[in-house]
Amino acid sequence: MSQILVVDDEIGIRELLSEILADEGHTVQLAENAERARALRAAERPDLVLLDIWMPDADGITLLKEWAGNGQLTMPVVMMSGHGTIETAVEATRIGAIDFLEKPIALQKLLATVKRALRRAGGQPQAGLTLLSLGRSPMLAELRKRLAQLATMPVPVLLRGEPGVMPELFARYLHQPNTPWVVAGAALADAPQDLLTQAASGLLFVEELAALTRMQQKNLAFILAKQDKTKTRVVSFTAEDPARLAAELGFDAGLLARLSELSLPLPALREHAEDIPDIAGILLAQLVEARNCPPRHFSTAALNALRQFHWPRNLQDLQGAVKNLALTALEEEIGVADVERVAAQYHPTADTQIPLPLALPLREAREAFERAYFEQLLAREAGSIARVAEKSGLERTHLYRKLKALGIATGKKEE
Repeated sequence: MSQILVVDDEIGIRELLSEILADEGHTVQLAENAERARALRAAERPDLVLLDIWMPDADGITLLKEWAGNGQLTMPVVMMSGHGTIETAVEATRIGAIDFLEKPIALQKLLATVKRALRRAGGQPQAGLTLLSLGRSPMLAELRKRLAQLATMPVPVLLRGEPGVMPELFARYLHQPNTPWVVAGAALADAPQDLLTQAASGLLFVEELAALTRMQQKNLAFILAKQDKTKTRVVSFTAEDPARLAAELGFDAGLLARLSELSLPLPALREHAEDIPDIAGILLAQLVEARNCPPRHFSTAALNALRQFHWPRNLQDLQGAVKNLALTALEEEIGVADVERVAAQYHPTADTQIPLPLALPLREAREAFERAYFEQLLAREAGSIARVAEKSGLERTHLYRKLKALGIATGKKEE
Protein backbone atom coordinates (compact mmCIF):
# COMPACT_ATOMS: atom_id res chain seq x y z
CA MET A 1 0.00 0.00 0.00
CA SER A 2 0.97 3.66 0.15
CA GLN A 3 2.99 5.74 2.58
CA ILE A 4 1.02 8.68 3.98
CA LEU A 5 2.32 11.64 6.00
CA VAL A 6 -0.19 13.20 8.42
CA VAL A 7 0.71 16.72 9.58
CA ASP A 8 -1.43 18.11 12.43
CA ASP A 9 -0.61 19.81 15.72
CA GLU A 10 -3.48 18.02 17.54
CA ILE A 11 -2.30 14.66 18.86
CA GLY A 12 -5.83 13.24 18.96
CA ILE A 13 -6.37 13.89 15.25
CA ARG A 14 -2.95 12.51 14.33
CA GLU A 15 -3.60 9.27 16.24
CA LEU A 16 -7.14 8.87 14.92
CA LEU A 17 -6.09 9.35 11.29
CA SER A 18 -3.12 7.05 11.83
CA GLU A 19 -5.35 4.24 13.14
CA ILE A 20 -7.88 4.60 10.31
CA LEU A 21 -5.27 4.70 7.55
CA ALA A 22 -3.22 1.88 9.07
CA ASP A 23 -6.35 -0.28 9.18
CA GLU A 24 -6.63 0.32 5.43
CA GLY A 25 -3.13 -1.07 4.97
CA HIS A 26 -1.21 2.18 4.58
CA THR A 27 2.09 3.05 6.27
CA VAL A 28 1.60 6.28 8.23
CA GLN A 29 4.15 8.86 9.37
CA LEU A 30 3.10 11.57 11.85
CA ALA A 31 4.33 15.16 12.18
CA GLU A 32 3.18 17.62 14.82
CA ASN A 33 4.54 20.75 13.12
CA ALA A 34 6.06 22.10 9.91
CA GLU A 35 9.65 21.46 11.00
CA ARG A 36 8.97 17.76 11.55
CA ALA A 37 6.98 17.59 8.30
CA ARG A 38 9.94 18.99 6.35
CA ALA A 39 12.25 16.38 7.81
CA LEU A 40 9.89 13.47 7.10
CA ARG A 41 9.13 14.74 3.60
CA ALA A 42 12.84 14.85 2.80
CA ALA A 43 13.62 11.46 4.36
CA GLU A 44 10.58 9.36 3.44
CA ARG A 45 9.17 10.87 0.21
CA PRO A 46 5.53 10.01 1.05
CA ASP A 47 2.93 9.07 -1.57
CA LEU A 48 0.39 11.44 -0.01
CA VAL A 49 0.36 14.23 2.60
CA LEU A 50 -2.64 15.19 4.76
CA LEU A 51 -1.71 18.71 5.85
CA ASP A 52 -3.42 20.82 8.51
CA ILE A 53 -3.72 24.51 7.70
CA TRP A 54 -3.42 25.93 11.22
CA MET A 55 -0.20 24.98 13.05
CA PRO A 56 1.86 26.84 15.66
CA ASP A 57 5.24 27.23 13.89
CA ALA A 58 4.23 27.64 10.24
CA ASP A 59 0.78 27.26 8.73
CA GLY A 60 0.03 24.60 6.15
CA ILE A 61 -0.36 27.11 3.30
CA THR A 62 3.15 28.43 3.95
CA LEU A 63 4.57 24.90 3.98
CA LEU A 64 2.69 24.06 0.77
CA LYS A 65 4.13 27.18 -0.90
CA GLU A 66 7.59 26.19 0.30
CA TRP A 67 7.33 22.72 -1.23
CA ALA A 68 5.89 24.12 -4.46
CA GLY A 69 8.61 26.76 -4.66
CA ASN A 70 11.59 24.46 -4.16
CA GLY A 71 10.53 21.53 -6.33
CA GLN A 72 9.40 19.24 -3.49
CA LEU A 73 5.70 19.18 -4.30
CA THR A 74 6.08 15.82 -6.03
CA MET A 75 3.26 14.13 -4.11
CA PRO A 76 -0.47 14.90 -3.80
CA VAL A 77 -1.38 17.08 -0.81
CA VAL A 78 -4.83 17.23 0.81
CA MET A 79 -5.38 20.20 3.12
CA MET A 80 -7.34 19.88 6.41
CA SER A 81 -8.97 22.58 8.51
CA GLY A 82 -11.59 22.96 11.22
CA HIS A 83 -12.43 26.52 10.22
CA GLY A 84 -11.31 26.91 6.63
CA THR A 85 -12.83 29.29 4.13
CA ILE A 86 -13.55 29.03 0.43
CA GLU A 87 -10.79 31.57 -0.21
CA THR A 88 -8.29 29.41 1.66
CA ALA A 89 -9.31 26.31 -0.27
CA VAL A 90 -8.98 28.17 -3.57
CA GLU A 91 -5.53 29.47 -2.61
CA ALA A 92 -4.35 26.01 -1.55
CA THR A 93 -5.57 24.52 -4.83
CA ARG A 94 -3.78 27.16 -6.88
CA ILE A 95 -0.57 26.42 -5.01
CA GLY A 96 -0.85 22.71 -5.68
CA ALA A 97 -3.15 20.98 -3.17
CA ILE A 98 -5.53 18.56 -4.86
CA ASP A 99 -8.34 18.50 -2.29
CA PHE A 100 -9.62 19.96 0.98
CA LEU A 101 -11.06 18.16 4.04
CA GLU A 102 -13.10 20.03 6.62
CA LYS A 103 -12.88 18.91 10.26
CA PRO A 104 -14.42 16.98 11.87
CA ILE A 105 -13.57 14.56 9.06
CA ALA A 106 -16.15 11.86 8.38
CA LEU A 107 -14.69 8.39 7.95
CA GLN A 108 -16.12 7.72 4.51
CA LYS A 109 -15.15 11.19 3.30
CA LEU A 110 -11.57 10.62 4.47
CA LEU A 111 -11.24 7.22 2.82
CA ALA A 112 -12.81 8.40 -0.43
CA THR A 113 -10.54 11.46 -0.59
CA VAL A 114 -7.40 9.43 0.15
CA LYS A 115 -8.33 6.83 -2.46
CA ARG A 116 -9.04 9.52 -5.05
CA ALA A 117 -5.79 11.37 -4.30
CA LEU A 118 -3.66 8.24 -4.56
CA ARG A 119 -5.40 7.18 -7.75
CA ARG A 120 -4.90 10.63 -9.25
CA ALA A 121 -1.22 10.54 -8.39
CA GLY A 122 -1.00 7.17 -10.13
CA GLY A 123 1.93 6.23 -7.95
CA GLN A 124 4.11 8.67 -9.90
CA PRO A 125 5.55 11.98 -8.68
CA GLN A 126 3.91 15.10 -10.01
CA ALA A 127 6.16 16.75 -12.57
CA GLY A 128 6.63 20.11 -14.16
CA LEU A 129 6.48 23.74 -13.22
CA THR A 130 3.65 25.76 -11.73
CA LEU A 131 3.19 29.50 -11.88
CA LEU A 132 4.12 29.67 -8.20
CA SER A 133 7.48 28.00 -8.88
CA LEU A 134 8.41 30.29 -11.76
CA GLY A 135 10.21 32.72 -9.49
CA ARG A 136 9.94 35.53 -7.00
CA SER A 137 10.46 38.57 -9.23
CA PRO A 138 8.14 41.58 -8.77
CA MET A 139 6.94 41.09 -12.36
CA LEU A 140 5.65 37.57 -11.67
CA ALA A 141 4.23 38.52 -8.28
CA GLU A 142 2.17 41.26 -9.95
CA LEU A 143 1.08 38.90 -12.73
CA ARG A 144 -0.10 36.29 -10.21
CA LYS A 145 -2.19 38.94 -8.44
CA ARG A 146 -3.69 40.03 -11.75
CA LEU A 147 -4.54 36.46 -12.71
CA ALA A 148 -6.08 35.78 -9.30
CA GLN A 149 -8.26 38.85 -9.80
CA LEU A 150 -9.33 37.69 -13.27
CA ALA A 151 -10.03 34.15 -12.03
CA THR A 152 -13.42 35.19 -10.64
CA MET A 153 -14.55 36.82 -13.91
CA PRO A 154 -16.43 34.49 -16.29
CA VAL A 155 -15.46 36.25 -19.55
CA PRO A 156 -13.00 34.72 -22.07
CA VAL A 157 -9.30 35.55 -21.65
CA LEU A 158 -6.69 35.74 -24.40
CA LEU A 159 -3.12 35.15 -23.23
CA ARG A 160 -0.41 36.56 -25.51
CA GLY A 161 3.31 35.91 -25.53
CA GLU A 162 6.32 34.53 -27.33
CA PRO A 163 6.69 30.86 -28.31
CA GLY A 164 7.74 28.62 -25.43
CA VAL A 165 6.38 30.72 -22.54
CA MET A 166 4.24 27.74 -21.42
CA PRO A 167 0.85 29.51 -21.38
CA GLU A 168 -0.85 26.54 -19.71
CA LEU A 169 0.90 27.44 -16.43
CA PHE A 170 -0.81 30.83 -16.49
CA ALA A 171 -4.15 29.48 -17.71
CA ARG A 172 -4.22 27.00 -14.82
CA TYR A 173 -4.03 29.94 -12.41
CA LEU A 174 -7.43 31.00 -13.77
CA HIS A 175 -8.90 27.54 -13.14
CA GLN A 176 -11.28 27.22 -10.22
CA PRO A 177 -10.65 24.25 -7.89
CA ASN A 178 -12.73 21.08 -8.19
CA THR A 179 -14.03 22.02 -11.65
CA PRO A 180 -13.18 20.48 -15.03
CA TRP A 181 -9.96 21.43 -16.81
CA VAL A 182 -10.10 20.53 -20.52
CA VAL A 183 -7.54 21.18 -23.28
CA ALA A 184 -9.37 21.65 -26.58
CA GLY A 185 -6.90 19.71 -28.72
CA ALA A 186 -8.00 17.64 -31.70
CA ALA A 187 -11.56 17.19 -30.37
CA LEU A 188 -12.26 20.79 -31.37
CA ALA A 189 -12.29 19.64 -34.99
CA ASP A 190 -15.32 17.36 -34.85
CA ALA A 191 -16.78 17.09 -31.34
CA PRO A 192 -17.58 20.55 -29.96
CA GLN A 193 -20.62 19.31 -28.06
CA ASP A 194 -18.52 16.65 -26.31
CA LEU A 195 -15.95 19.28 -25.35
CA LEU A 196 -18.70 21.52 -24.05
CA THR A 197 -20.08 18.68 -21.92
CA GLN A 198 -16.63 17.83 -20.53
CA ALA A 199 -15.78 21.45 -19.72
CA ALA A 200 -19.19 22.45 -18.28
CA SER A 201 -18.74 24.59 -15.15
CA GLY A 202 -14.98 24.49 -15.73
CA LEU A 203 -12.31 25.85 -18.06
CA LEU A 204 -11.56 25.05 -21.70
CA PHE A 205 -8.01 25.90 -22.76
CA VAL A 206 -7.10 26.50 -26.43
CA GLU A 207 -3.34 26.17 -26.83
CA GLU A 208 -2.65 28.21 -30.03
CA LEU A 209 -5.28 30.12 -32.00
CA ALA A 210 -3.05 30.37 -35.08
CA ALA A 211 -3.15 26.57 -35.43
CA LEU A 212 -6.94 26.36 -35.67
CA THR A 213 -8.57 25.39 -38.97
CA ARG A 214 -11.72 27.06 -40.26
CA MET A 215 -13.81 24.18 -38.91
CA GLN A 216 -12.15 24.39 -35.48
CA GLN A 217 -12.80 28.14 -35.39
CA LYS A 218 -16.46 27.50 -36.24
CA ASN A 219 -16.73 24.92 -33.47
CA LEU A 220 -15.03 27.23 -31.00
CA ALA A 221 -17.56 29.93 -31.88
CA PHE A 222 -20.31 27.38 -31.14
CA ILE A 223 -18.79 26.73 -27.69
CA LEU A 224 -18.54 30.45 -26.96
CA ALA A 225 -22.20 30.89 -27.82
CA LYS A 226 -23.08 28.27 -25.19
CA GLN A 227 -20.60 29.32 -22.50
CA ASP A 228 -23.04 31.29 -20.38
CA LYS A 229 -25.56 28.47 -20.30
CA THR A 230 -22.96 25.79 -19.49
CA LYS A 231 -20.83 28.08 -17.28
CA THR A 232 -17.76 27.17 -19.31
CA ARG A 233 -14.85 29.59 -19.36
CA VAL A 234 -12.64 29.76 -22.46
CA VAL A 235 -8.99 30.72 -22.11
CA SER A 236 -6.84 30.81 -25.24
CA PHE A 237 -3.30 31.69 -26.25
CA THR A 238 -1.48 32.95 -29.30
CA ALA A 239 2.14 33.78 -30.03
CA GLU A 240 1.01 35.80 -33.05
CA ASP A 241 0.12 39.46 -33.10
CA PRO A 242 -3.71 39.57 -33.03
CA ALA A 243 -3.84 42.06 -35.89
CA ARG A 244 -1.72 39.77 -38.08
CA LEU A 245 -3.72 36.75 -36.93
CA ALA A 246 -6.88 38.23 -38.43
CA ALA A 247 -5.49 40.23 -41.36
CA GLU A 248 -2.81 37.89 -42.72
CA LEU A 249 -3.53 34.43 -41.30
CA GLY A 250 -7.24 34.49 -41.96
CA PHE A 251 -8.49 34.03 -38.40
CA ASP A 252 -12.14 34.99 -37.94
CA ALA A 253 -12.04 38.61 -36.73
CA GLY A 254 -15.38 38.39 -34.92
CA LEU A 255 -14.32 35.24 -33.05
CA LEU A 256 -11.00 36.84 -32.13
CA ALA A 257 -12.82 39.86 -30.69
CA ARG A 258 -14.98 37.59 -28.51
CA LEU A 259 -12.00 35.53 -27.34
CA SER A 260 -10.07 38.64 -26.33
CA GLU A 261 -12.64 40.36 -24.13
CA LEU A 262 -9.80 40.28 -21.64
CA SER A 263 -6.24 40.15 -22.99
CA LEU A 264 -3.14 39.58 -20.90
CA PRO A 265 0.51 39.63 -22.07
CA LEU A 266 2.82 36.93 -20.69
CA PRO A 267 6.46 37.84 -20.02
CA ALA A 268 9.37 36.45 -22.01
CA LEU A 269 11.98 34.71 -19.86
CA ARG A 270 14.53 37.46 -20.48
CA GLU A 271 12.14 39.96 -18.87
CA HIS A 272 12.49 38.19 -15.52
CA ALA A 273 15.95 36.66 -15.99
CA GLU A 274 16.61 37.02 -12.25
CA ASP A 275 14.23 34.06 -11.80
CA ILE A 276 16.22 31.71 -14.07
CA PRO A 277 18.50 30.28 -11.32
CA ASP A 278 15.47 29.44 -9.14
CA ILE A 279 13.55 27.93 -12.07
CA ALA A 280 16.53 25.85 -13.19
CA GLY A 281 17.09 24.62 -9.63
CA ILE A 282 13.45 23.57 -9.31
CA LEU A 283 13.47 21.77 -12.66
CA LEU A 284 16.61 19.89 -11.68
CA ALA A 285 15.21 19.04 -8.22
CA GLN A 286 12.07 17.62 -9.81
CA LEU A 287 14.12 15.36 -12.08
CA VAL A 288 16.15 14.15 -9.11
CA GLU A 289 13.03 13.66 -6.97
CA ALA A 290 11.40 11.61 -9.73
CA ARG A 291 14.61 9.56 -9.98
CA ASN A 292 14.91 10.42 -13.66
CA CYS A 293 18.58 11.24 -13.15
CA PRO A 294 21.34 10.73 -10.56
CA PRO A 295 21.73 13.32 -7.76
CA ARG A 296 22.71 16.61 -9.36
CA HIS A 297 23.17 20.25 -8.38
CA PHE A 298 24.27 23.42 -10.18
CA SER A 299 27.39 25.37 -9.35
CA THR A 300 26.93 29.10 -8.79
CA ALA A 301 28.82 29.83 -12.00
CA ALA A 302 26.54 27.46 -13.93
CA LEU A 303 23.43 29.23 -12.62
CA ASN A 304 24.89 32.60 -13.60
CA ALA A 305 25.62 31.22 -17.08
CA LEU A 306 22.04 30.00 -17.43
CA ARG A 307 20.78 33.38 -16.30
CA GLN A 308 22.73 35.45 -18.80
CA PHE A 309 21.91 33.24 -21.79
CA HIS A 310 19.12 34.32 -24.16
CA TRP A 311 16.69 31.40 -24.47
CA PRO A 312 15.03 31.73 -27.91
CA ARG A 313 11.97 29.67 -26.91
CA ASN A 314 11.87 30.85 -23.32
CA LEU A 315 10.81 28.36 -20.62
CA GLN A 316 10.51 25.53 -23.12
CA ASP A 317 14.20 25.85 -24.04
CA LEU A 318 15.32 26.24 -20.44
CA GLN A 319 13.40 23.13 -19.40
CA GLY A 320 14.94 21.14 -22.24
CA ALA A 321 18.43 22.37 -21.38
CA VAL A 322 18.10 21.45 -17.69
CA LYS A 323 16.94 17.94 -18.59
CA ASN A 324 19.86 17.59 -21.00
CA LEU A 325 22.30 18.74 -18.32
CA ALA A 326 20.81 16.40 -15.72
CA LEU A 327 21.19 13.39 -18.00
CA THR A 328 24.53 14.13 -19.66
CA ALA A 329 26.67 15.79 -16.95
CA LEU A 330 29.52 13.52 -15.82
CA GLU A 331 29.80 14.92 -12.29
CA GLU A 332 27.28 15.50 -9.52
CA GLU A 333 27.93 19.24 -9.75
CA ILE A 334 26.84 20.73 -13.07
CA GLY A 335 29.44 23.34 -13.96
CA VAL A 336 29.68 26.24 -16.36
CA ALA A 337 31.43 24.09 -18.99
CA ASP A 338 28.39 21.80 -19.03
CA VAL A 339 26.08 24.79 -19.47
CA GLU A 340 28.18 26.16 -22.33
CA ARG A 341 28.17 22.73 -24.02
CA VAL A 342 24.38 22.41 -23.86
CA ALA A 343 23.54 26.08 -24.44
CA ALA A 344 25.51 25.98 -27.68
CA GLN A 345 22.62 23.93 -29.11
CA TYR A 346 20.34 26.94 -28.70
CA HIS A 347 21.27 29.69 -31.10
CA PRO A 348 22.12 32.51 -31.00
CA THR A 349 24.92 32.22 -28.45
CA ALA A 350 25.11 33.93 -25.09
CA ASP A 351 27.84 36.35 -26.15
CA THR A 352 25.75 37.85 -28.94
CA GLN A 353 22.53 38.02 -27.00
CA ILE A 354 23.17 40.53 -24.24
CA PRO A 355 20.75 43.30 -25.26
CA LEU A 356 21.83 46.90 -24.88
CA PRO A 357 19.37 48.54 -22.44
CA LEU A 358 19.07 51.71 -24.51
CA ALA A 359 15.46 52.39 -23.57
CA LEU A 360 16.21 52.69 -19.84
CA PRO A 361 17.24 55.77 -17.86
CA LEU A 362 21.03 56.11 -17.63
CA ARG A 363 21.36 54.75 -14.08
CA GLU A 364 19.20 51.68 -14.77
CA ALA A 365 20.90 51.08 -18.12
CA ARG A 366 24.33 51.19 -16.46
CA GLU A 367 23.23 48.72 -13.79
CA ALA A 368 21.75 46.38 -16.42
CA PHE A 369 24.97 46.46 -18.43
CA GLU A 370 27.15 45.91 -15.35
CA ARG A 371 24.99 42.97 -14.26
CA ALA A 372 25.25 41.31 -17.68
CA TYR A 373 28.98 42.06 -17.84
CA PHE A 374 29.82 40.50 -14.45
CA GLU A 375 27.48 37.52 -14.91
CA GLN A 376 29.16 36.70 -18.21
CA LEU A 377 32.62 37.18 -16.72
CA LEU A 378 31.79 34.94 -13.73
CA ALA A 379 30.52 32.27 -16.10
CA ARG A 380 33.65 32.45 -18.27
CA GLU A 381 35.97 32.25 -15.27
CA ALA A 382 34.00 29.41 -13.62
CA GLY A 383 33.08 31.60 -10.65
CA SER A 384 36.69 32.48 -9.73
CA ILE A 385 36.62 35.83 -7.91
CA ALA A 386 40.38 36.17 -8.28
CA ARG A 387 40.25 35.88 -12.07
CA VAL A 388 37.14 38.08 -12.36
CA ALA A 389 38.88 40.76 -10.27
CA GLU A 390 41.93 40.51 -12.53
CA LYS A 391 39.93 40.65 -15.78
CA SER A 392 37.69 43.50 -14.61
CA GLY A 393 40.49 45.51 -13.03
CA LEU A 394 38.69 45.77 -9.68
CA GLU A 395 40.10 45.15 -6.21
CA ARG A 396 38.42 42.11 -4.63
CA THR A 397 36.67 43.96 -1.80
CA HIS A 398 35.27 46.46 -4.29
CA LEU A 399 34.26 43.59 -6.58
CA TYR A 400 32.37 41.81 -3.79
CA ARG A 401 30.51 45.02 -2.94
CA LYS A 402 29.68 45.60 -6.60
CA LEU A 403 28.36 42.04 -7.11
CA LYS A 404 26.27 42.25 -3.93
CA ALA A 405 24.78 45.59 -5.03
CA LEU A 406 23.87 44.05 -8.39
CA GLY A 407 22.28 41.03 -6.73
CA ILE A 408 24.70 38.52 -8.27
CA ALA A 409 25.53 35.35 -6.30
CA THR A 410 29.23 34.52 -6.28
CA GLY A 411 29.78 31.33 -4.28
CA LYS A 412 32.89 33.01 -2.77
CA LYS A 413 35.22 31.00 -5.02
CA GLU A 414 38.64 32.57 -4.59
CA GLU A 415 40.71 30.55 -7.04
